[in-house]
Amino acid sequence: MATHTAPILDRIVESRRAWVEELKAKRPQDRTFADSPAVRDFRQALLGERVALIAECKERSPSGGLLQPGYNPVALARRYMANGASALSVLTEPHFFGGSLEHLRAVRSAVDIPILCKDFVIDPVQLTEARVAGADAVLLIVAILGDGELRSLYRQAIGLGMSAVVEVHDGAELDRALAIEPAIIGINNRDLTKMQTNKSTTARLRARIPPTCVVISESGIDSRKDIDELARLGVDAALVGESLLRAPDLDAKARELSGR
Repeated sequence: MATHTAPILDRIVESRRAWVEELKAKRPQDRTFADSPAVRDFRQALLGERVALIAECKERSPSGGLLQPGYNPVALARRYMANGASALSVLTEPHFFGGSLEHLRAVRSAVDIPILCKDFVIDPVQLTEARVAGADAVLLIVAILGDGELRSLYRQAIGLGMSAVVEVHDGAELDRALAIEPAIIGINNRDLTKMQTNKSTTARLRARIPPTCVVISESGIDSRKDIDELARLGVDAALVGESLLRAPDLDAKARELSGR
């Protein structure tokens, strides 16, 4: 595991590590994908003339608190899709974000756009479980993975047919990400070690990413002005959660951000 993580990030990762050990003790050794839905092309869904909207389903977050009283991920996903989202992000971490793999499975059966499994992945078993639940893509956070872990998990995700979004926050993490030549890089404007957001992070890192790589900007995006700035920077997609979930009119906010 990478060093210099903050207490909150440490607690999240340790919680997932404990869950992974419990899962390994009780799950079948040979997982079958016979009943899993076919993988949809997450990367392709983000390519087009406009900045694609990846709309996020989550109940709460450590920085934002409760975001959706009476959280219904399926109803939320359907509204996002109806209002122009190109893809969805579904939180599956339970203790800090109120998510579950069951949420992902339910959303997968209700929509026909690709789904990113949003979790703190530290072990291959999480990739397998995400695939079984119907994930089309998984998140790999560079800040919580060593170089060997990152490379291995990336290869395994691709081997399972999924896309992998390799998430970075600063130049050092970007260097480590680029070393594995990922097809998709997510630039998180939120520093997970301080839970502080700075939208200039995307502008600072975007220029260093090869044009063959799909680029997603994450966190702090809350207006059409922000989307237009991402378009100017050559960003392919915006992953938006809290500004949608807190909007007085979620449907109108989704249309504003998706441009549809």
